Amino acid sequence: MSAGRSLAVLAALAAAPALAAPEEFVLERGHTFPQFAVSHLGISTQRGRFERTTGRIVLDREAGTGAIDIAIEAGSVTTGNPALDAVVRDEDFLNAPRFPEIAFRSRSVEFENGVPRRAAGELTLAGRTRPVVLEIARFGCTRLPFLVRLTCGADAVATIRRSEFGMDAFARLVGDEVRLDIQVEAVRQEPAAETAPSGG
Repeated sequence: MSAGRSLAVLAALAAAPALAAPEEFVLERGHTFPQFAVSHLGISTQRGRFERTTGRIVLDREAGTGAIDIAIEAGSVTTGNPALDAVVRDEDFLNAPRFPEIAFRSRSVEFENGVPRRAAGELTLAGRTRPVVLEIARFGCTRLPFLVRLTCGADAVATIRRSEFGMDAFARLVGDEVRLDIQVEAVRQEPAAETAPSGG
């Protein structure tokens, strides 16, 4: 390659816009509470939520790709009724002593106009894994003055059948279809600052 052509290539590379790097977020446990709703007796809706959730999310909004890894402590379920909580944690439903973690993992996040809209992945619940698609109903980010780092939030929804996860007890009393509502807040992890080499 001639010197003139080499200079032209270098100039073109220098003028090209820098690609946006993927952003990594860690779930903020105080504002992340997966919830569920299921028909009870065919006349009302039983609701509950999980108190302890951890996870990481990677978003590349420029490339339109992402990854999600969420772990929910099955034993942290609460319905507002301690007696019912014990039943839900037991082997007829979550079987939390044997399967203490509920996990959702996705490597397929779809974007529309730079905003994540759905995530296709696998949900592992009560020892069984099934494909699940989370629809992201709302997504936004903020860096208000009192926030040290960029914080993003989302509301995601999905519907599953509990029987597909081996939870078919009390079929005459409790509905099979379960709606999942997941409210999430996550904090962006800032890249480590580069340290200049010390002089010799």
